[in-house]
Amino acid sequence: MSIPSINGREGEASSLLPGNELSLHKVQLTALVHQTVPLCAAAMAPVLMLLGGFLLASPVRASDGAAPTTITCLTRGVDLRKESADVLCPADCPLWQFYVFGNVVYASLSSICGAAIHRGVITSAGGIVRVQTLPGQENYSAIYANGIQSQVLTRWASSFSVAGTKSGALEAAGRPLSTARPSRDKRLKKLLEKKVGNKDCKTDIAFLIDGSYNIGQRRFNLQKNFVGKVAVMLGIGTEGPHVGVVQASEHPKTEFYLKNFTAAKDVLFAIKEIGFRGGNSNTGKALKHTAQRFFSLENGVRRGIPKIVVVFIDGWPSDDIEEAGIVAREFGINVFIVSVARPTTEEQGMVQDVGFVDKAVCRNNGFFSYHIPTWFGTTKYVKPLVQKLCSHEQMLCSKTCYNSVNIAFLIDGSSSVGDSNFRLMLEFISNVAKAFEISDTGSKIAAVQFTYDQRMEFSLTDYATKEKVLSAVRGIRYMSGGTATGDAISFTTRNVFGPVKDGPNKNFLVVLTDGQSYDEVRGPAAAAHKADITVFSVGIAWAPLDDLKDMASEPRESHNFFTREFTGLEQIVPDVIRGICRDFLNSKQ
Repeated sequence: MSIPSINGREGEASSLLPGNELSLHKVQLTALVHQTVPLCAAAMAPVLMLLGGFLLASPVRASDGAAPTTITCLTRGVDLRKESADVLCPADCPLWQFYVFGNVVYASLSSICGAAIHRGVITSAGGIVRVQTLPGQENYSAIYANGIQSQVLTRWASSFSVAGTKSGALEAAGRPLSTARPSRDKRLKKLLEKKVGNKDCKTDIAFLIDGSYNIGQRRFNLQKNFVGKVAVMLGIGTEGPHVGVVQASEHPKTEFYLKNFTAAKDVLFAIKEIGFRGGNSNTGKALKHTAQRFFSLENGVRRGIPKIVVVFIDGWPSDDIEEAGIVAREFGINVFIVSVARPTTEEQGMVQDVGFVDKAVCRNNGFFSYHIPTWFGTTKYVKPLVQKLCSHEQMLCSKTCYNSVNIAFLIDGSSSVGDSNFRLMLEFISNVAKAFEISDTGSKIAAVQFTYDQRMEFSLTDYATKEKVLSAVRGIRYMSGGTATGDAISFTTRNVFGPVKDGPNKNFLVVLTDGQSYDEVRGPAAAAHKADITVFSVGIAWAPLDDLKDMASEPRESHNFFTREFTGLEQIVPDVIRGICRDFLNSKQ
């Protein structure tokens, strides 16, 4: 466990390029250092006392002895002038704030600290990162890792990679590398890490254990032993996995919730105390109960991290489990099935649905199903299951801003735009849409073009794959005409969002316009806001700033954007996506 400190020198601000006019944040290094050093010193005092009362003996140093450059959460690779540099990322940067393109090799418009967390070089506690500038490339890939979803990018002019430094953990804390009592420090550090838990496996997990007559008392106890081993290997802690247990039998019973224990020894004791209930194996009833009632803020669920149910089934369920699986997916829960002692050929005639595993899991791709032949000798099956449960990038059913939003684009097709600029607007729409996981159960995209009239190019329910949406965007034909933005907003509120107003996804409207509207926009925009539609306004060229602000949702400063040229739309893409994710997370609080 590393203890971050912020340290730096005012003179090193020259290694940063000034931000462009579209950036929402500018690096003000001197103010950052002056403001954060006292705060960090105060926050670190109790920890330093706990570690033996050592003082901050020296400034933060990189592995080559030079002091690293202090940066902010939003500093990008393109902001560094040096080919290779050691930088110090601050602690507690909100993960939604990061925008990252690629994996291993990152496009230079990516956040450096976001890329470092995504790569696993540092955690949200911050630390020293070595940044290496690389040439640009094509086809930056996307992957979910360590709480951050990186994005696809077709091409970019420059790239960078991130790596750790040899002395990063200790020196990021500003602590001497050697002390008078190293063994005591190591013990204290280990105790702190144990309390915090495995940060790389930060999940909320419900173990749904089989308590029916199918399993019986003896195998029930063996099942408890296995669950206890899994819980220990997960690395339960305050900042690591949290677990609870529900017992399935005739009627489900919650044995303990996520909030009850944050130490492995307490969880083990609680599991040991669970009594066998008996009765039918109503696993479907128990899974639905867990999905609907277990994962709540009152019961200790944490925002923004994967929710998992691990269902143990000895034999087969007595009731229908398929519907419960659907309910769990709707709640953004990743269902794993651990099956033991599958029904034999002779027994299959007694099973209500022999395909119950495939119908209940999050995805029928083999990852979410796990088979153990018998409850005897299960130790070798613990680690592979734990590895699955800690693979955040594989949790396809988790509700995120990328798979749980409806986005409608309202496109200005007036004569002042022109055909070539209209193509740039469509390219902007495609680049935003590429960031989202579009499917019949995930995010959905719609497009409306307007002049004096409105034309529904495609609705939220027309296309269920990203490929079809992008193809439809490319096929939009330029209308040409006047500009009635207010009527267009009313049309979209009524015809695009009206049919899905009671749906599970959060609704967003992105308005693109290059000029003055001939009608009033404030009233239609207010009606959209009242209908729980978050509006982002994007203005180009002659679009009046007052109109952009009137259309934008609150806070208006972060929901409206402007660029002088249509070519500047490309730079706004990350800001719009980041804004959608920020608002999505805020709506869940």
